[in-house]
Amino acid sequence: MLCHRLMSGVALGLLAICGTGLCRGVGAVAAEDAISTTPLAVKAVPAFQNVEWSGWEAVGEDGRASAFRPILLTNFGDGSNRIVVPTQQGVVHVLENTQGKQKSHVLFDLSKKVVYKDNENEEGFLGMAFHPNFRENGELFVYYTTKDAPHTSVVSRFKASGSKPQTVDLSTEEELLRIPQPYWNHNGGTIAFGPDGFLYIALGDGGSGGDPHKNGQNLETILGKILRIDVDKKEGGKAYAVPADNPFVKTPGAKPEIYAYGLRNVWRMGFDKTTGKLWAADVGQNLWEEINIIEKGGNYGWSIREGLHPFGNNSGATKQGLIDPVFEYNHDIGKSITGGFVYRGSKVPELQGKYVYADYVSGKLWALDYDAKAKKVVGNHPIRSEQLPVVSFGEDEQGEVYFTTVSGSGKGIYTFVSDASASKP
Repeated sequence: MLCHRLMSGVALGLLAICGTGLCRGVGAVAAEDAISTTPLAVKAVPAFQNVEWSGWEAVGEDGRASAFRPILLTNFGDGSNRIVVPTQQGVVHVLENTQGKQKSHVLFDLSKKVVYKDNENEEGFLGMAFHPNFRENGELFVYYTTKDAPHTSVVSRFKASGSKPQTVDLSTEEELLRIPQPYWNHNGGTIAFGPDGFLYIALGDGGSGGDPHKNGQNLETILGKILRIDVDKKEGGKAYAVPADNPFVKTPGAKPEIYAYGLRNVWRMGFDKTTGKLWAADVGQNLWEEINIIEKGGNYGWSIREGLHPFGNNSGATKQGLIDPVFEYNHDIGKSITGGFVYRGSKVPELQGKYVYADYVSGKLWALDYDAKAKKVVGNHPIRSEQLPVVSFGEDEQGEVYFTTVSGSGKGIYTFVSDASASKP
């Protein structure tokens, strides 16, 4: 996330720069003239508009507007087809996957432990993942900023109990990782289980601007990395184990949890349900937003470079050993990428196999068409939508894709439908 990514207020999409100066500059979209940019016959439409969010009021007790901040959307993966919507303040809501009138069920409320401030808006409840065997073991995992220490991220395991609707006893919390952050921004926050059953964790470079502590290329810190851990085992006094085939387990001084590095601030990442590939959108700094396919042991270049371009004083740095993004775009197009998913649903055939993503500042949405055999992008197709600051994307159990935005009305969830008129100018 960039520093203005999750701010409240109607001017979100109009901001050109942020307080730390991370959003300036212009350039050219890579290979724009060599790929198809024909709009798809698809449009974004509101979803779950008839929900009463338990415990949330549009106006708080102090008389001020209280924005509903759905930080992500996910599902239990247990065959129930239910939707899970956590807020950035730490309240986790559960919905039936229907557009009818309903009241959300609160799975658990972590708001007393989660710190969130509008002026430090990259902290809060940021990530959530259900164990692949959730139906049997009731385990779920969260990533949040804790109130009990300044600028500190926590990855914890919780356990749900009971039959539908389940509840989560907060006393079941088991911390897996406690991560001191030097600044309030660039926390990353996506956690997701891979097809291998391991938990993947995206961490930003620690924040500020320009990677001042050079964390991106430093294997002795977990900041600026994607981690991979085994939550089904405990070894070495930790509440998890390190997979034996992690790429740096035998590298002296390296953190063995590291799976990939050289990343500034991944927001968001997700596995392709069909291929198992891990897609990650890395938020840029001065000029370039990028999309990567993550490989084990991969170095994605930050802060030697931003996207495909040398960063800072690294104009003579070698490209050797760095993995190129599959796509980048410049700050004429947008200034803060929000990563999504490769669409594997059935309701919108036009999106099949394409990576759906957005830009938070420009409010634009696209579907990226990537030819895996040729290893190149062949299309980047606009999707018709209101100009919305897209906070996050999510999937239901059928692979249908949704996105979320901050809302003063509680109506901040959208999905996609086929629409022949959407491809017309």
